Amino acid sequence: QVQLVESGGGLVRPGGSLRLSCAASGNIGSDYVMGWYRQPPENQRAVRELIAIIHSVSGNTNYGDRAKGRFTIALDKTKATIHLQMSGLNSDDTAVYYCDAVVRNEVFWGQGTQVTVSS
Repeated sequence: QVQLVESGGGLVRPGGSLRLSCAASGNIGSDYVMGWYRQPPENQRAVRELIAIIHSVSGNTNYGDRAKGRFTIALDKTKATIHLQMSGLNSDDTAVYYCDAVVRNEVFWGQGTQVTVSS
């Protein structure tokens, strides 16, 4: 089992920046993919939108279209923790952000952290 704990969400003004973190614990091993997805708070049935993912071995990253150029994902392998640096935030970025980990073809999710962009 793998446990994921997100932190760093909150309220930010348009144009501002925010940094999210997700710490993994348990039997995650050394070969995994971790990433961020988001979902609008008013529609929990919506498909979660890819924000960014990173592979622990290669360091390869993949970004969703709306995250490219504004968000950066990074992995601290020593702590099995990922960070998502977000800048240039706007109201469309308001969502619940979920951390996930794919470990040996099994998917684990965190509880989510709310990000609200509002003046």
